[in-house]
Amino acid sequence: MTYVVTEPCIRCKYTDCVEVCPVDCFHEGPNFLVIDPEECIDCSLCEPECPVDAIKAEDDVSPDQMHFLELNAELSRDWPVITEQKAAPPDAAEWDTVPDKMQFLER
Repeated sequence: MTYVVTEPCIRCKYTDCVEVCPVDCFHEGPNFLVIDPEECIDCSLCEPECPVDAIKAEDDVSPDQMHFLELNAELSRDWPVITEQKAAPPDAAEWDTVPDKMQFLER
């Protein structure tokens, strides 16, 4: 099993989670983070660090968010690893409760 970054992360991209990851499995895109499922060791340390509840255990991903399993795997192959916390985007707080953000995902 792996952990998965889901839709609430889009445009928020809080990076609190990356500093606690013991295997550096987070990858950073323009406005979203993903977890490399091949690197994730299912330690669960990242999940409680996410202020928008975007990180889920694979078994806890809701049916409407299941496509994020494949999306995390795909984008983690192309995006660089991130290992240190950064400041959130200036407008992150405006986006953290917005639903249906998939159309705003930048690749």
